[in-house]
Amino acid sequence: MIRLGLRLAVSGGREALLRLLVTAAAVAIGVGLLLTTLAAVNAVHTQNDRYAWFNTGFTADGRTAAGSAGSPGSAGSAAADREAAAGTGPDGTAPMWWLTRRDSFQGREIGRVDVALTGTAAALAPGVDRMPADGEYYLSPALARLVDATPPEQLADRFGGHRIGILGKDALPAPDSLVALVGRTPQAMRELPDAVLVDRIATTSPDRCEDCVVGIKSNGASLILTVATGALVFPVLILIGTATRLTATQRERRFAAMRLVGATPRQVSVVSAVEATAAAAVGVLLGFLPYLAVRGQVAGMALTGDRFYTADLALTLPQTAAVALGVPLAAAAAARIALRRVRISPLGVSRRVTPKPPRPWRVLPLLAGLAELAAFLVWHPSSVDGQTRGYLSAFGLIMLGLVLSGPWLTGRAAALLARRTQRPATLLAVRRLADNPTAGFRAVSGLVLALLVTTATVGIITTMTDERGQVEAGPQYAGVLTNDLSTGYGHDGLPRASGRPAPPELLARLRAVPGVRGALLAHPLDRVVPVDDGGQDTAAEAVDCHELATVPLFGHCAPGAAAAYVPRVWWGFRDYTGTEWPTAPYTAEQLAALPVVNVVVGTDGTQGAVEQARTMVDTAYPATRQSLTLAESRGLGGSELRGYQQLAKVVILATFPIAGCSLAVSVAAALGERKRPFSLLRLTGVPLSMLRRVVLMESAVPLLAVSAVAIGIGLLAADLFLRSQLTYTLHALGAGYYLTVAAGLTAALAIIGATLPLLRRITGPETARNE
Repeated sequence: MIRLGLRLAVSGGREALLRLLVTAAAVAIGVGLLLTTLAAVNAVHTQNDRYAWFNTGFTADGRTAAGSAGSPGSAGSAAADREAAAGTGPDGTAPMWWLTRRDSFQGREIGRVDVALTGTAAALAPGVDRMPADGEYYLSPALARLVDATPPEQLADRFGGHRIGILGKDALPAPDSLVALVGRTPQAMRELPDAVLVDRIATTSPDRCEDCVVGIKSNGASLILTVATGALVFPVLILIGTATRLTATQRERRFAAMRLVGATPRQVSVVSAVEATAAAAVGVLLGFLPYLAVRGQVAGMALTGDRFYTADLALTLPQTAAVALGVPLAAAAAARIALRRVRISPLGVSRRVTPKPPRPWRVLPLLAGLAELAAFLVWHPSSVDGQTRGYLSAFGLIMLGLVLSGPWLTGRAAALLARRTQRPATLLAVRRLADNPTAGFRAVSGLVLALLVTTATVGIITTMTDERGQVEAGPQYAGVLTNDLSTGYGHDGLPRASGRPAPPELLARLRAVPGVRGALLAHPLDRVVPVDDGGQDTAAEAVDCHELATVPLFGHCAPGAAAAYVPRVWWGFRDYTGTEWPTAPYTAEQLAALPVVNVVVGTDGTQGAVEQARTMVDTAYPATRQSLTLAESRGLGGSELRGYQQLAKVVILATFPIAGCSLAVSVAAALGERKRPFSLLRLTGVPLSMLRRVVLMESAVPLLAVSAVAIGIGLLAADLFLRSQLTYTLHALGAGYYLTVAAGLTAALAIIGATLPLLRRITGPETARNE
């Protein structure tokens, strides 16, 4: 029977070969999208794994028993004692000083790691064959190109010494990553408050690390990515299942004839399974072609804010095996279900009866999924894995429930429309839908599911963007550079200063840079002072009025004042040009002797002025978070949001083509099923134009009715997710969403309309005679 099934699949004439090719092509598209989705998820995790070494010094397993260096000054000798006592690491390596820092250049973030060796052997960072000594540094390829193309006073001078090599791929999360590994002396590192002694390099991926601070954490971002991935897989499975049902009516008749000549139900099942499996197997093999074709384009999409290495979009062996085996098995199961009437009786095909209408119980999985989301408002899983499983199961139930309840909703819509219309075409269409709503909904199920996924995704990401987004920085922010040197704030609201008093020549050198208009130092107070800045009422810093006058964006002093109090949130994004700050009882000399908690440089916004000033400030005051312009600060704050927006675009661009393919395949299958009844209607005198309206109505009624339900369910699911996970309330969706939905529905109707001219050819009298 297996040989017979293969022969029927490939040697049954032109129609059989066409059926095989169309089914294989549809399966190939679905498999290609499925493989690409799985590879993209793998790429995110692979990229995240390469962030691990940046967390050395932040994680407990990387630090030695010596701990951190403490504060500069008096802690220096204690740090040296701890260093000597640390001994060697578990593998015989000596501990080294380590500091992971963030720098930037022209708005692009630079990851910088400073190290200082305390012995001849040290643990190796990924991508290098030896750790850099004092005056040596490694650069990533992208940063090396940038350094070579930029004047040294703007970038290269930040690293000092000379370059000894290029960091390998293992050290770089992305092809365009800007990373520097810089060697320094132990004495210089002891003076940095955030430097720590380490005896090993961190290797734990950030998504499995509780105390990691660099990389993608397993929080809302990865949760949304996982849920979105699951949402993409479901429409792909719909497409594959739809493809395997092509020409189900013709196959039913052929297998019924086989039953009449003596074939057993088991033999018919084997033949149908072989036929469906053969087409699906060919589709699986062809599915690797679109995956390989779009691999490079997907790698260039900054789903996480950075591009992927193409090699990172790889599939694991279990994933490949699951797709290669699962899709043909699913096709065989679909074929078996489609031919269940033949197994019952061979006459069941020719003597059709109206199938039982769908029952209301089909809505229960949909309600269960919504109830599970609502339950998270009261009880929320504490672990990230628990949250991921919970939300995945809830959204999975919602999608499954929509597919199951679609036929019942279609039947209800058809019954309602039948009571309100008397047009012959509409009555004929809704009667056919009422007789078999499952077949009517099947054609549009992929698009309805795409609308659900798109609505929920856009709703979630639009709300997150509105809640966390910031107004774009105006031109007045582009040239103001700040460097926050505080190490946090105490319970008294005062900043903990880490910056020593400024070198006397620093301000003079800054002001001598072409394009620099002014420089300003902020100093910590020993008490909180009431200040009114339009919302805040405490001050924790003081500034020199002559310096403040050179950076007017941050306000001005009272006439004749030498110093002024400013609030501790003064370094935000507000324009304080018209604000007059209260006078502080300090002289310029007294302020100059105080530590520094912030360095502000006002420039004309040109690259040369900003980057040269940044290099001077960062060299004078090395810090974990280096100088940024106010515009850059806003840009970095919105990078995560831009990643979410990119994810929303990917979901939309993926689900609608999948849905379009499902609709095209379903329409092709539906045409074959309509051949006989429509040809008989034409013989009875029904005009062709009426049949075309019937076809359009049969597709439009379930499409529009269930789509409205899908959009409502998507908005409700998005609101429940936002309330339970992020404590946000769903915001109104923008015009872009509604235009996208309108375009998708219009395209769907256009696909259906494109099939109408075929009715003349497939419903002629010869069809009824041959059938």
